[in-house]
Amino acid sequence: MKILIVGSGLYGAVFAHEATKRGHQVTVIEKRNHIAGNIYTEEIDGIQVHKYGAHIFHTSNKKVWDYIQQFAEFNRYTNSPVANYKGHMYNLPFNMNTFSEMWGVRTPQEAMDKINEQRKEIAGKEPQNLEEQAISLIGRDIYEKLIKGYTEKQWGRKATDLPPFIIKRLPVRLTYDNNYFNDDYQGIPKGGYTQIVEKMLDNPNITVKLNTDFFDKKDEYLKSFDKIVYTGPIDQFFDYKLGHLEYRSLRFETEEKNVGNYQGNAVINYTEAEIPYTRIIEHKHFEFGKGDEDKTIITREYPAEWKPGDEPYYPVNDDKNNELYAEYKDLADKEDKVIFGGRLGQYKYYNMDQVIAASLEAFRKWK
Repeated sequence: MKILIVGSGLYGAVFAHEATKRGHQVTVIEKRNHIAGNIYTEEIDGIQVHKYGAHIFHTSNKKVWDYIQQFAEFNRYTNSPVANYKGHMYNLPFNMNTFSEMWGVRTPQEAMDKINEQRKEIAGKEPQNLEEQAISLIGRDIYEKLIKGYTEKQWGRKATDLPPFIIKRLPVRLTYDNNYFNDDYQGIPKGGYTQIVEKMLDNPNITVKLNTDFFDKKDEYLKSFDKIVYTGPIDQFFDYKLGHLEYRSLRFETEEKNVGNYQGNAVINYTEAEIPYTRIIEHKHFEFGKGDEDKTIITREYPAEWKPGDEPYYPVNDDKNNELYAEYKDLADKEDKVIFGGRLGQYKYYNMDQVIAASLEAFRKWK
């Protein structure tokens, strides 16, 4: 069969790779000037720079872990971000190091006593917004210093105007453990992520076309191919005829510094509202300082309001948008020739392992 893959991110690349194993002819079109979607990495000063924000691969799905190992060797990187609140540094996720720095406590019982004392202000009340939900889980001190400003920057709304489900639960660890994820497997591919997609698409039965927008020839593509895997925004596919789904966008400022080590950690979150960016990424720490010993690359990440034409990064999965997506999904289910996939095609926040699993499952169902 002739298959068109719209988008060269992980979802599309996995599907293309599997399809060629079955002898199908695959064309991959990508509107950007490079493959690999948002996991694209580029080498600068011997450093693998994550061009669209920090990507740490983590999963407890052994099938997915074994699958991705075909395409790259992974290092043992452990995600241990740090929060900077007005010059004070706190370990994340919330653990005994955080509580010790925040309150001077030393034991798990002392930490829980402090948290429970602060949670009392919401006791017996059903949280009506994100602020109340956070306080009910972790208390006011940590909410005010480490959650409020960061979250309001991320979503562009006051915490009191955000629904409580955004933080249904918060990781609270009563151990001195800064590992952000609880997954069985975690790491960064040695040499960056782009190579993974390159290897997935390295097949004589796959043709890749960059700088190519699906919507420039949508009708022609629909007629010419036997199957289409579409990973763009689902509402755009249907010409927004039911209305626009909402997203959050991001803006990145990347800068070369003439120092070997700028901040001492791969990711530092800036949690106060007065600083406009949410975090600074220092890319060389993802690979334990490899690269030019006298230079480093940092990226400041700014959340941004999204409007049509901007790059959509995060779906806004509130009730209103989820209801609209359900209507679009009804239309998508009637498109026999088209498979909708990925974060934009399924209007769902996916981690990388979830994208791979979803693509493999979609291929299994289709084949």
